[in-house]
Amino acid sequence: MHLTTRGNCTAALGAALVAVALPVFAQESGDAARGHVVAKQLCTSCHAIERGETRSPNDAAPAFPTVASIPGMTALALHATLQTTHRDMPNVMLEPEDQWNVVAYILSLK
Repeated sequence: MHLTTRGNCTAALGAALVAVALPVFAQESGDAARGHVVAKQLCTSCHAIERGETRSPNDAAPAFPTVASIPGMTALALHATLQTTHRDMPNVMLEPEDQWNVVAYILSLK
């Protein structure tokens, strides 16, 4: 009887973890086309955002294609970067969906 209860708890915990993780993984994919629109609206005053652009309007702001080509760059790393304040970057508050969309757009530039 003790093993069954423990097994049920383990199964319930596993199911709960999957239920919590699925929206996060689904959201990580983002929509690159929507991210491009958001980037055009919010990022172009400082960053070069288009494929092939290498020089940003603000020399301290890296071009999105350059960011995308950083070895090991991942969606999670970009998402964390967008949530972190930077000395030379305005504190841009994006909705979570917009963040994942911008991340998807940047990664599409690889």
